[in-house]
Amino acid sequence: MCPFYNYQGNSEQGNTLFKIKVKEMMEEKEIEVSSGIIEEIITRSILDNREIVFLCIGSDRYVGDSLGPLVGTMLRESDVPYHIYGTLKEPVHAFNLKDILKDIHKQHKKPLIISIDACLGEKNQVGFIYFNKGPLAPGSALEKILPKVGDYHFKSMINYIDPLPASQFLNDTRLFTIFNFARTIVKIICHTIK
Repeated sequence: MCPFYNYQGNSEQGNTLFKIKVKEMMEEKEIEVSSGIIEEIITRSILDNREIVFLCIGSDRYVGDSLGPLVGTMLRESDVPYHIYGTLKEPVHAFNLKDILKDIHKQHKKPLIISIDACLGEKNQVGFIYFNKGPLAPGSALEKILPKVGDYHFKSMINYIDPLPASQFLNDTRLFTIFNFARTIVKIICHTIK
């Protein structure tokens, strides 16, 4: 999907539950701490009879935008016990997002939606994954008006933006970078399963 970008920097800082710097080799402690926060949210939601849904937003047409579908595919292959929307085979993007949201609310009892998307940000934010409380605004970097999605969301700062068109920075992002972001998010989510 067209990534989220906040030109004022991270104004949602008060809603950030954790941020983690993506490295090729992540330390187990970083994964444990991050997954513990999500595990607590998931446990509370299950006790409230809510169904857990991961909404992985993006398209494989731009390397930089393929993060969401790559995460969704990796989660499906990991057999997590959560509902997964958005894979490389069946992506969730600007053209079907509204319909997918309707389907989620029809098919799942009080869904707790955790959305995942690639984002463009300030240079000092690149390389970080932010996990925030509240909805994600997909498509903002390309000035798309789409529904905000998620009770919580992962924002992965895959690249920075400057006066060039935002789509150029999606194209300029390396697949290796996206893969490391995806692998980190999947490790965090899979670590919530005991």
